Amino acid sequence: MAANPDRVTGWWLFAGVLLTVAGIADIIYGIAAIGDSKFFTENVTLIATDLKSYGWAILLIGVIQLTAGLSLFVGGGWGRFVGIIAAALNAIAYLLTIPSAPFWSLCMFLLSIVILYELSKSAPSENY
Repeated sequence: MAANPDRVTGWWLFAGVLLTVAGIADIIYGIAAIGDSKFFTENVTLIATDLKSYGWAILLIGVIQLTAGLSLFVGGGWGRFVGIIAAALNAIAYLLTIPSAPFWSLCMFLLSIVILYELSKSAPSENY
């Protein structure tokens, strides 16, 4: 049963779906980075860290995004707050990887910006 069914609107669900998709993509991408998958090029250069550390950070952000997305489906108010923080961290993390995978990084950055927009504009009418 939904924690607060009045909160679950179309935009709220849309933001939850986007957070869930981004979370699943980040989990897969993080696991691939931790395992030194052949998915990445031979000499991946990241701005701030090495590939394994980046993989753990993205995996953690992905789990947080997935949890926040699932919270939005049931009307949990904390999912919005945590989702905004996770999407902002995700946007920053993917900006740091533009040199190694420009297209993927920009796609995930834009997805994070859309999530931030949806979560910030879809404020419920009642207080938490």
